[in-house]
Amino acid sequence: MSKCNPVVISGAVEGLLDEALVGYLIEHAGASSGPIYGKQGKGYLLRNLRGYNQSARFRPWIILIDLNNDDECAPPFRASLLPIPSTYMCFRIAVREVEAWLFADRERLARFLSIPVSRIPQNPEIIDQPKRRMVDIASSSRRRDIREDMVPRPGSGRIIGPAYTSRLIEFVLDPQRGWRPDVAVQLSESLARCMRCLCRIVQEYRDNLSSSS
Repeated sequence: MSKCNPVVISGAVEGLLDEALVGYLIEHAGASSGPIYGKQGKGYLLRNLRGYNQSARFRPWIILIDLNNDDECAPPFRASLLPIPSTYMCFRIAVREVEAWLFADRERLARFLSIPVSRIPQNPEIIDQPKRRMVDIASSSRRRDIREDMVPRPGSGRIIGPAYTSRLIEFVLDPQRGWRPDVAVQLSESLARCMRCLCRIVQEYRDNLSSSS
């Protein structure tokens, strides 16, 4: 990427894990991460979706939400929420939660959680509740600190442990032993679509900058 024509992508996400993941994907696509907004859940993000899309008429944006159980299929659900994406809008839906994208790098995640790779699902996008599956798998970790951080304490009433999010952010951002998008796209079509979309808007925006300079 030309230093005189940087591509900066802003974003909006549901939470902190999504923020780390989106920032990493932006850099992986050859761009720089701008401000990441939202982080207050899906409802807040969708209420502001129209404004984000207006901004994407002029500069690159990525919006990421989880499919959860809102629909059976991501593409029609995405089209119902944003029928006409702006030129530089990359509006993507993780099937069914972003944890499924992390499951898609089976070997690295198994090593991080200190569990046999056979415990990691081979088809992460058919898991109904990836977050709960992640917690369940972490509960069998050979590392006590992983279990204590990622698994909720009995009687807490929580579905995740006290440092669940920070542990997965650590996995995403570890440059040597962490998550590999190029590997994960082989098992996650929704991630593959996200990467293609990001690369497309990076190239289109870069071409626009070059033609106007």
